[in-house]
Amino acid sequence: MSSSNQKLKLIFTGGGTGGHIYPIMAIIRQLKSIKKDYELEIYYIGPQDDFGEKLLKKEGVIIKKILGGKIRHYFSFKNIIDIFFKIPFSLLQAFYYLFIISPDLIFGKGGYGSFPTVFWSMLFQIPLFIHESDTSMGRANRFASHYALQIFKSFPLKTRKPQPKILQVGNPVRKKIIETDKEKGRKFFNLSEDKKCVFILGGSQGSRFINNVITEILPQLTDRFEVIHSCGEADYEDLKVGSQVILNAEQQKSYHLYEFLKEKEMTAAYGAADLIVSRAGSGSLFEIAALGKPSIIIPLSSAARNHQVENAYEFSKRDRAIVIEEGNLTPHFFLETIENLFDNPNILDNMSKKVHRFARPEAARIIASYINIYLSN
Repeated sequence: MSSSNQKLKLIFTGGGTGGHIYPIMAIIRQLKSIKKDYELEIYYIGPQDDFGEKLLKKEGVIIKKILGGKIRHYFSFKNIIDIFFKIPFSLLQAFYYLFIISPDLIFGKGGYGSFPTVFWSMLFQIPLFIHESDTSMGRANRFASHYALQIFKSFPLKTRKPQPKILQVGNPVRKKIIETDKEKGRKFFNLSEDKKCVFILGGSQGSRFINNVITEILPQLTDRFEVIHSCGEADYEDLKVGSQVILNAEQQKSYHLYEFLKEKEMTAAYGAADLIVSRAGSGSLFEIAALGKPSIIIPLSSAARNHQVENAYEFSKRDRAIVIEEGNLTPHFFLETIENLFDNPNILDNMSKKVHRFARPEAARIIASYINIYLSN
């Protein structure tokens, strides 16, 4: 057992998107709530990510940046730069950090940003845990899975064979996000009492495709519904100006546009929502499930390994959600689908009940417990 007041070091590593940062935050918060007989110093090694860096620093995490480099699934001259320059340099950076920090455990969240760190963990024989958010493993996690001590998965396993190293726990979600209240959420956004609320969530970076579809039907949507729209930084100004042009004064009161929702705002939006429209990132899907909210899922067609489409269809099994692929998403069809759902509240209620059974709200606590048990021995 570790002795009292002994300082142990834990490194998290990932690809640097919100899909990696939020689960890490959830695990860290659970680790802090566990009574330990040691002092824990937590690091994060990953590529440049100003947004993620701010969030992790608030959790007391020490940030170590690496250049990062990815191998794309299509021809690109960027592959040449990444393979011959960025990846080798990232490996050197990760080597230096691991040598200096000398961690007791590494937790890999996958993504190209995690590869340099998990690569050296094998050669340095540093204990490694990994978590895979999607239905199928990415390359970094496939590489790491051969020597990881423990593999956590969000989605059910695709095989019935015993997998002693693999544990399906779900995707870690922040407790603050799912501790919602409908009335408080509606009051937060000053929503009309006689309108249902549609929450449109384009992921941590926003979605231009979804934004363009929404713009086409925004007057009709805001006539009937309150719309909370997290659109991403890139399209925010255009949508702000455009909505002022196409919406009358009354419709503008029902359109609540944000480039990004902070934790308090996200909690309120989740609480207020009667229907959520979302991409198929694992983080969003498991938050929707934990909340028991009906949803329309629009998977990103260009996602690596087609993982968002696979995530969406696994999530939507047994009528838990509606999936509309980008190729089928026209403005008129989208509006019809939303209106049809609210015209048939029994469908919404059924989706809500079924998706709630898919939830794994204890994922962060379970993973934190495994980390604590390992570090305590």
